[in-house]
Amino acid sequence: MAKEPARPRIFVTQPVSEHALKRLRAAASVKVFSDASRIVPKRTLIEALRKADILFCLLHDRIDHAVIGANPNLRLIAAQSITPSNIDVEAATARRIPVTVTAPLTTEATADLNFGLMIAAARRMIEGDRLARAGTFPGGQSAHLMGSLVFGKTLGLIGGGGLIGKAVAKRAHGFSMRVLYWTPRRKSEHEERAAGLTYVPLDQLLRESDFVSLHSPLTKETRHQIGARELRLMKKTAFLINTARGAIIDEAALVRALAKKQIAGAGLDVFEHEPKIDKALTKMSNVVLTPHLGSATPDVREAMANIVADNILAFLGGHKLPNCVNPQVFAL
Repeated sequence: MAKEPARPRIFVTQPVSEHALKRLRAAASVKVFSDASRIVPKRTLIEALRKADILFCLLHDRIDHAVIGANPNLRLIAAQSITPSNIDVEAATARRIPVTVTAPLTTEATADLNFGLMIAAARRMIEGDRLARAGTFPGGQSAHLMGSLVFGKTLGLIGGGGLIGKAVAKRAHGFSMRVLYWTPRRKSEHEERAAGLTYVPLDQLLRESDFVSLHSPLTKETRHQIGARELRLMKKTAFLINTARGAIIDEAALVRALAKKQIAGAGLDVFEHEPKIDKALTKMSNVVLTPHLGSATPDVREAMANIVADNILAFLGGHKLPNCVNPQVFAL
């Protein structure tokens, strides 16, 4: 009797949707790194990948040349990420390994978090929480934790003509905020009017905004888009908010600006050297820090994981691969 062909082997770098995993287990052998509290160590990732045919990775996993080269029989890299920013797509393409991503499903969840960081930083909510837990209650009209008003202020969106920027603008209008935006490619007058956006040059946006919110994609051109010069242009009473990519900010320059009180504070969900966070930032009371929670809602993560499952099952079934960022591998 002929032996049944071996089942494809999938390695998943952290726990994801059980429904998505169940779908994958019906077609393949699936192994999951079970600790959701930490990023899979590189050595563990490489060891697991040597025994896998398909990698199911998450946004925070750094899939570099060494990881990709660990298994010459690796067939597919399926990322639970909108962009392959942490994947060496060139190295994968050279090995004829397709790389897939997901649809842009994180818009509303990320916009919620963005606005939450804005309010938390301005109204000193984290400081207040710590005081209350420690048993300190200065009084309902104490000046001890005076914060900044959000309602009616000016919000500046850098790279803000995209989905998340527009979603943040929609929330800002509910707070009667004036919303400015700058992007290298200005939107049409119709789009600006529909989203309630006013286009201004970047330097003007930095000078006039009470809150500067970053929404640029991370590219060679946008790395350190906000550095010492840009921070000097901001108001001393202004806050910097980043839920995009950490390296858009020169983090060392931001630490210096905060220490010198060049700006009032910051709300950061992303960091230049993730998962490491500059220790100086962790000690600053005027900075609100979250560990890259933009898409961290059950419905969003469920949808994203199932798109990854769709991509993998299409590949295993020999169908056209959806959401593939390097389709040229099929012509090589």
